Amino acid sequence: MTPATLLLARHGQTVWHAENRYAGVSDVALTDTGYAQAEALGRWAAAHPVDAVWTSPLSRAIATADPACRALGLTPHREPDLRECDFGVVEGRTLAEFAAEDPEAADAFRADPVAHPFPGAEDPRAAAGRGSAALRRVAAAHPGGRVLVVAHNTLLRLVLCSLLGVPLGEYRRVFPQLRNAAVSEIRVDGEHTALLSLNVPCAAADHAPGRGARRC
Repeated sequence: MTPATLLLARHGQTVWHAENRYAGVSDVALTDTGYAQAEALGRWAAAHPVDAVWTSPLSRAIATADPACRALGLTPHREPDLRECDFGVVEGRTLAEFAAEDPEAADAFRADPVAHPFPGAEDPRAAAGRGSAALRRVAAAHPGGRVLVVAHNTLLRLVLCSLLGVPLGEYRRVFPQLRNAAVSEIRVDGEHTALLSLNVPCAAADHAPGRGARRC
């Protein structure tokens, strides 16, 4: 099988970023900054070889991919298994708010977010499994190609750990954040994956330290 190169991008900044609220299955809109980051990603894609675009079905990922699709003249593929994790009772809330309500559960999550996910949340192991399988399907559909994949912060960090052999419980430490609309490049060759770059900004102004960052 000929390896495929996947260019992983997290969606642009959303309206919940300012307060660092968890946006999982909630369909949260981009901010003006998020749309600007999407445009920067589109310019980057136009300047680099990209053969196909795949996205999560959530609107923030679709909107982030749209400028790249327009620049490249490509129709995006939707992949349901690239959706963000469901964060259960913390959906739409901050970790600080949850900790004030249930400090023991918050401490357990911080210690090992996979062994102790939020109440009612999707099992992170299941999320990692569906996301990894989705990326392998994308790679198999484009042997030798370069594919832009627009998805989500927690899902992509779990998937990177799964594909690279990093313990899933370490995802918040090993990958503290994927920056909005930055590109991380992996090469997928069957069951083998190599990380080629991480958090490469498409435009320096869009990725100043702390801007649009979410470290959940």
